Amino acid sequence: MNAIEVKNLVKTYRTGTKALKGVDLTVPDGDFFALLGANGAGKTTLIGILTGLVTKTQGEIHVFGHNINDDFEAAKKCMGVVPQEFNFNMFEQVQDIVVNQAGYFGIDYKTAFKDSEEILKRVGLWEKRKSMARNLSGGMKRRLMIARGLIHHPRMLILDEPTAGVDVELRHGMWKYLSEINASGTTILLTTHYLEEVEQMCRHCAIIKEGEIVLLDSVRHLLMTVPQDTYRVTVKDMLSLEGVRSFNPVKIDEHTLDVEIQKREELNELILKLAQSGFVITDFHPKGNRLEKLFLEILKA
Repeated sequence: MNAIEVKNLVKTYRTGTKALKGVDLTVPDGDFFALLGANGAGKTTLIGILTGLVTKTQGEIHVFGHNINDDFEAAKKCMGVVPQEFNFNMFEQVQDIVVNQAGYFGIDYKTAFKDSEEILKRVGLWEKRKSMARNLSGGMKRRLMIARGLIHHPRMLILDEPTAGVDVELRHGMWKYLSEINASGTTILLTTHYLEEVEQMCRHCAIIKEGEIVLLDSVRHLLMTVPQDTYRVTVKDMLSLEGVRSFNPVKIDEHTLDVEIQKREELNELILKLAQSGFVITDFHPKGNRLEKLFLEILKA
């Protein structure tokens, strides 16, 4: 059974704007799936229809086999939603927000209170359980929303820009936690503008452009299709670049240069030629995100 099956989904707003133009999309059960697109591409509309916040114009959607038209309540129980905007009561205590959310899914208070302890500890908010939400930092509020989305133990977690406004340390901590959730069997559907998150965590991704899915593939295969990488190389001293001319070196400063790699196998050749030219390498890393290059190329097409 797939987590999500979308067939010929169309959404036309009263203004005449056609936000979705016959979208077909399948998300396998247990997948870590990314939905990518520029602002206004249709991501939020698609998620809104999935979660019942937006009505569709036509098409079919099944969530773990439940048709959202015929059995939305069953479909809704399968989903935990973490929206982009904070939408909880800022004057409630952290634990109360999580426990009260469970009540919407018919979970009794005693069970919800017990489960909230484990979830809040996992997201690093247990020490803040008695704090009012308004006193939390932006990163903590994000984690609170994830805890709230997980309290009814959904089979799928939908995350709309979950790390927006979160500092680097917290972002990496959330990556680790979300990967653990996924490894335990929870399907994750993620939208994000941080494409390194997709490269690090997701197995499949789709790119939506102007209301249409223009690319759907495994992240691994997509990365293999990127023909060229730019690497930044830091060296002890800058010497002659003649020996590495085939890599189109660009001198940045007296200790830094950028080089182009056409294939992964060429890394060894580059390192060998740098050594033969007398360079002492002190740092070596990809300059940019490979998936980002592909994404930008698709948006420009």
